[in-house]
Amino acid sequence: MAKVFITRLLPEPTMQRFRSCKLIGDLKVSPHDRVLTKEELAEGIQWCDVAVTQLTDAVDDSVLALNPRLRLVANYAVGYNNIDAASARRRGVLVSNTPGVLTDATADLAFSLLLACARNVVSGERYLRDGRWRSWAPTLLLGADVHHKVLGVVGMGRIGAAVARRALGFAMRVVYCDARDAAAVAEAAALGGGPADGGALRAAVAASTRMPLDDLLRCSDFVSLHVPLTPETRGMLGAERLALMKPTAFLINTARGAVVDEAALCRALRSGAIAGVGLDVYENEPAISEELLQCTREFGSCVLVPHIGSATLETRCAMGDLVFENVVACLENKPLPTRIP
Repeated sequence: MAKVFITRLLPEPTMQRFRSCKLIGDLKVSPHDRVLTKEELAEGIQWCDVAVTQLTDAVDDSVLALNPRLRLVANYAVGYNNIDAASARRRGVLVSNTPGVLTDATADLAFSLLLACARNVVSGERYLRDGRWRSWAPTLLLGADVHHKVLGVVGMGRIGAAVARRALGFAMRVVYCDARDAAAVAEAAALGGGPADGGALRAAVAASTRMPLDDLLRCSDFVSLHVPLTPETRGMLGAERLALMKPTAFLINTARGAVVDEAALCRALRSGAIAGVGLDVYENEPAISEELLQCTREFGSCVLVPHIGSATLETRCAMGDLVFENVVACLENKPLPTRIP
């Protein structure tokens, strides 16, 4: 019977599945509703056969080395930059993630941020809540149109294609950049859901125009980031590339915070090099720089939310189901549904 360690309490339907699983002899769930310290994480992983981790858990080589019996690290996230996957491979530890099931929820949030920035939704709500609204006025809280504008999607994976699909409903022109060629992007998008969803995502890619990143930044009215965090993408939007954007353009990031140089982003906002930003992820989260917070106070078109891209009950339960299925497959010595190569 296996020992399973879950680093943070998951939605109750998922927890019920773990508690009732006959393959699990001992289930330990962290009692702390917070990010574990390295010592707490190490203690749990040293004890278990299977670890269910969060994107905030740094499972590096030193942690993996603590337990030669460890069989699987099942990450409750689509990204897995928090895990040293190469070290896990060397040590014979399987790694899984939760792709696909959070595509639509994250795309919904990306588009919500886009609309909130363009139409001053957050600053308008604050303006009303503070009791400052006296009457309708011709120049009150003027924002920017979204319909018929140009959306630049950086990384046309499943989530990027889902955002493009939504943009087409707003009669936007979509351009994108991706390391893969157009045929490979379209084929991958077709695998993004069931037959209907996959076909719709593929159609969205086909209706979009592929171009180099710098050209995309120059022509887009909205830029939405959907790339994984890798050595190549870390800091890919720094001062030089932010300077390529239109002064009327908005940047949306629901990917990984470290893809953007936040200090350069704050300078771009203050100088008027870009019009606004919508962020769900941060360079050093959960810590957010005071300079970035100050930008939200000064600019109504700067909207920050606390990494809630997949935060719907339905999606978080679907993520939990996929984690559970990977754990069961491992314990039954079967192929994992979503194994990281």
